[in-house]
Amino acid sequence: MFPNRILVFTVLALTRHAAAAGVTGAAEGFAKGVTGGGSATAVYPSTNAELVSYLGDSSARVIILTKTFDFTGSEGTVSGTGCAPWGTGSACQTAINQNNWCTNYEASAPSVSVSYDKAGILGITVGSNKSLVGQGSSGVIKGKGLRIINAKNVIIQNVKITNLNPKYVWGGDAITLDNTDLVWIDHVSTSLIGRQHIVLGTSASNRVTISNCDIDGTTSWSPNCDSYHYWNVLFLGSQDLITFKNNYVRHFSGRAPKIGGNTLAHVVNNYFYQTDSSGHAFEIDSGGMVLAEGNVFQNVVNVVTSPVGGQAFTSPDSSSNAACSSYLGRACVVNAFGSSGAFNIKNTGFLTNFSGKNVASASSATDAKNVVNTAGYGKI
Repeated sequence: MFPNRILVFTVLALTRHAAAAGVTGAAEGFAKGVTGGGSATAVYPSTNAELVSYLGDSSARVIILTKTFDFTGSEGTVSGTGCAPWGTGSACQTAINQNNWCTNYEASAPSVSVSYDKAGILGITVGSNKSLVGQGSSGVIKGKGLRIINAKNVIIQNVKITNLNPKYVWGGDAITLDNTDLVWIDHVSTSLIGRQHIVLGTSASNRVTISNCDIDGTTSWSPNCDSYHYWNVLFLGSQDLITFKNNYVRHFSGRAPKIGGNTLAHVVNNYFYQTDSSGHAFEIDSGGMVLAEGNVFQNVVNVVTSPVGGQAFTSPDSSSNAACSSYLGRACVVNAFGSSGAFNIKNTGFLTNFSGKNVASASSATDAKNVVNTAGYGKI
């Protein structure tokens, strides 16, 4: 009975399923033009092994996550001796002796016993021409991060990565890039990470856009023993072009972000939020070049560490911001501060590096306040 009605329901169901597949929108800024898996037929992994296989093979793929992929315990537990450079209190993060880090750099720190989940140490390999997209608020990867290494044309969208040995430094990175090009990380949430939430290694990562992400540093263990994560965002690549836009960076005590190597970073319309931490947001090392505009800094006592080893233009006022017009085709947009420290640096020589490139737009810092409602997975 009712064959037409059944047909209609079937078509609607297929339409909804198809609509959920694939990437929403397009990358802005330096990674403009990235296509990921393009028009490849969507695949829906059901097991950890399938997810690992799809991400790491040589085929162009659109990979849709419809559930939580839990890697905790999948590779066993490792016990050994680590160190406690910041104390042995219950709120202090301790360290795994990764690559003899404790031995070589913290030899005077107390030794402690460590027991950690092996799966979190090394992320899943992501090959070229991949789109990894979460469906609704279902796309979660627990206990393991992503490694985009020696790969190009990758999109990670609407995914949550969480619970990578947060008790331990060297417990794992949520997203790692090294020797890449055209990577878009969008509407991604990261939380409870042992080391870096996002890290771009020392080899060239080239054109990267990180947008609409929720980088949550809330933790029970931190180097300052104060529940504020220190290892957040690290950009140390060679010749990297990074657009960092509309992100919510919160509950941090440092490296939010740290920029060095030979990185050109456009940091625009982000919301940086602390409550009572005395830590810092920006750390600009030698070689780092930072254009910061239209951002909001709320309760960030130290917006940037001193001394600044690299170059920065922090869009301090309308008169100074006119200097951007020659390179961006528009004036830069002032940042906004609420109970925060100063951020007034006027290096303009490096702005010529923006000429001829895909540069993200900027709206007023008032708009950046809404990032708390739009950033992260499940909010597309």
